[in-house]
Amino acid sequence: MDSSSALYRAILNFAHSTPGWFQFLAEIWTELGLLVFAALFLVVWWRARSDSAASVAVAVLAPLATGVMYVASELFKSFINEDRPCRAVARAARPLVECPAVGDWSFPSNHSAIAGAAAVGLALAWPRLAVFVAPMAVLMAFSRVFVGVHYPHDVLAGLLIGGVGAGLLVWGCARLAQGVIMWMRASSVGLLLWFAGPGADRRSRSLT
Repeated sequence: MDSSSALYRAILNFAHSTPGWFQFLAEIWTELGLLVFAALFLVVWWRARSDSAASVAVAVLAPLATGVMYVASELFKSFINEDRPCRAVARAARPLVECPAVGDWSFPSNHSAIAGAAAVGLALAWPRLAVFVAPMAVLMAFSRVFVGVHYPHDVLAGLLIGGVGAGLLVWGCARLAQGVIMWMRASSVGLLLWFAGPGADRRSRSLT
């Protein structure tokens, strides 16, 4: 904890040495990144609709697994009850954003858990995105320390919990989800067909 507190102070001091516009971008990114991940989930799902049932299954499981890992991180918080560094670390600079209320515990970082889970889920659904979403997740995690509301070990744990947990959930549920997508594509219900998408085979038949 002492080393994490020292690193927290160093990062926060660095944050205060950066230009105001850079601090503003960090404050925005710490929340806006979640919306970017949400938009990517939609893009990946829409793209997968024209592909195999397995592709759609992973695309749908990615946001679901992210939601599960958010709940998991909240459960960890309720058991560990670690106070926020913006209150607990002596001789630390003031945070760039308002310190969360007492009872909004620090370990692990929910934002980092979501970012880690989303990055892994998106990379599994569309591997080419990995080079984009992995740095996004790391930057989001770092931003939580940069603005002063988390310890470094909070965000590292969040990334690991979210990423590993989401990967295992997608892998473990992929076969079941694929079966559901295949059933939806065989259905006569319009909404189910639209959600599951035409698939590569049906699309190619419609073009001939």
